[in-house]
Amino acid sequence: MKLFLKGEKCYKPSCPIEKRGTNPPGQHGPNAKRKPMGYGQQLREKQRVKRIYNLLETQFRNYFEKAAQQKGVTGENLLSLLERRLDNVIFRLGFAMSRRQARQFVRHGHVEVNGKKVDIPSFQVRVGDEVAVRGKSLNNVHIQGAYQTSGGRGRPSWLEIANPDKLVGKIVSQPRREDIDQNINEQLIVELYSK
Repeated sequence: MKLFLKGEKCYKPSCPIEKRGTNPPGQHGPNAKRKPMGYGQQLREKQRVKRIYNLLETQFRNYFEKAAQQKGVTGENLLSLLERRLDNVIFRLGFAMSRRQARQFVRHGHVEVNGKKVDIPSFQVRVGDEVAVRGKSLNNVHIQGAYQTSGGRGRPSWLEIANPDKLVGKIVSQPRREDIDQNINEQLIVELYSK
């Protein structure tokens, strides 16, 4: 899935950028040559990451505060926390076509972690955890279809499929910055929240 930057079409079918073309908003329209600087650029990056992971503002702020309290680089800690969400892990393992679909699978009870049913999409997985599709859900058309078509998407090195027949994945290490294939500038988010 390609992520979009400034001036590109967003995720909604009624995208304002699509309606107005290449002209920026405002009364000067095509004559205005503005590029977001400083705060605008930071805010845009935060909003984009929130949309990627389907989070609300309060959830995102809580993740940032947790990341700031951990040792290490705050931006990388933030991305690691976001990547270790259960709905994101389901998507990255290829059991769902999108993070939204993965979230729905988790909420509907199709997923278990270490043999126990978990229906909380924000559940944080740890190294050594086994994430699996529950036995009753193995024949689900949507899960099987997603798993069959996800081969071309690629799987990050911190995840592996332990049992492809039973759709069991394992977390083998912490996600590193290099494993995140999104074009995210986490430093802008850190600067925004550090004001």
